[in-house]
Amino acid sequence: MSERPLVFLDVDGPLIPFRERPGTPPGIPPADPSGHPLIHRLDPGDGARLMGLMGLGGDLVWATTWMETANEIVAPRLGLPRLPVVPFPDDLSTGNGLHWKTVPLVNWAAGRSFVWLDDEVTEADSRWIEDYHPGRALVHRVDPFTGLTGPDFDRVEQWLRGPDPRR
Repeated sequence: MSERPLVFLDVDGPLIPFRERPGTPPGIPPADPSGHPLIHRLDPGDGARLMGLMGLGGDLVWATTWMETANEIVAPRLGLPRLPVVPFPDDLSTGNGLHWKTVPLVNWAAGRSFVWLDDEVTEADSRWIEDYHPGRALVHRVDPFTGLTGPDFDRVEQWLRGPDPRR
């Protein structure tokens, strides 16, 4: 496959961690015009690192329930361009132990290699993707309390540069 790998991005957890980031000033942050109570937890530095992944050959794609709102609210705060959005079905249940995003993401990738950055993925998702997705894949769980960290980005960068990114 000669097409650039996709980098599927979740928002809640990976980009907006569930805990305050280190160094956040104490107190209640000012209200944001978006109305999202945790939007202040976005780290503009993540935007630069994500753009760096594009420079390494990855195509960023929103894989989040934020859908198009990620382009309207999240992308500008991170300095990202408008990104494609994976549409998800209304029925989010799978009944097979997989995350509800797994099958739609594999279908959307249509054989292209991909990285999936999410806080809810499990080994079951990784195994299913390995069995049913013909392209290379890195399913990477991000700690939802810290969000994306340097080691997370390092792992994705290594995968994008590596000869066998499944490892």
